[in-house]
Amino acid sequence: MEAISARYKDTIMQMIKHSNQGMTVTSENVYQESNTQILPFIDTIIAENLEPGSEIRSIANLEKLAALAAGGSSCLLLLEHYSNFDLPIFSYLLRQSGAEGAAINARVLAIAGIKLSQTDPAVTAFTEAYSRLIIVPSRYLEIIKENIKDPKELVSEMMHGSSINHAAMKTLSVLKNMGKLILVFPAGTRYRPWDHGSKRGVREIDSYLKSFDYMCLISINGNILRINPEGEMKEDLLCRDKVILDVSPPIHCHEFREKAKHAKHFGEDKKQAIVDSLMASLEAMHEEVEKTL
Repeated sequence: MEAISARYKDTIMQMIKHSNQGMTVTSENVYQESNTQILPFIDTIIAENLEPGSEIRSIANLEKLAALAAGGSSCLLLLEHYSNFDLPIFSYLLRQSGAEGAAINARVLAIAGIKLSQTDPAVTAFTEAYSRLIIVPSRYLEIIKENIKDPKELVSEMMHGSSINHAAMKTLSVLKNMGKLILVFPAGTRYRPWDHGSKRGVREIDSYLKSFDYMCLISINGNILRINPEGEMKEDLLCRDKVILDVSPPIHCHEFREKAKHAKHFGEDKKQAIVDSLMASLEAMHEEVEKTL
């Protein structure tokens, strides 16, 4: 396997040249539309590394969710998270599936952590290709608390993060009923095989379930961009692989939450129990697909 930054150095340089949204995130620019000039470069990388047979299974379930969104319902897409190419591959396979898939893709708005927008110009260029709503995740705020020792600087950074999240949630409250499919990675981070805790869902996801009408769960089997344990995100490792995404039927969020709440043990964190149930459903889907490979 070879680092993506080495194998596609020239391509990435071209992507950076076409990047136009900058690396500064404020409360004024949390909603960022796709930069379509960058998308063809990423599509080429995916096409060269995706094995035949890669597909989105049960795409009809996405069509049902899109119809619900078009009718005014608020709808979530909740995906497993293994690599920074999870969203690019989902988008690519949707658009490759035909006109209906392309129409669904146009509705997708990803919730993206701020780190993807201000870590490195190359990472930002990849991120910029897809429409997204930028937030400051709780895990990122914890890192800030650990690394900033100056009280004034810490307060300033925390206030900045709070203003971004407030703006993002305000924007989300409007967009979620305008036909968008809001894509969220409930684990909040990519799964690292050496850290099993990285596959546990973050409890904040319950707030999404509480405020949305319907969701589809999407499992991911296969991965063409592996995490490099010794490098930065731009040094993730490319490999050829077949990627299968499987989509659940639309699920009523309120009904799912109620069922999960009734199944929890006494004294258990209710929000975390609901999210754990969600992640268990995704894992079950993942294992079912694995049996067919």
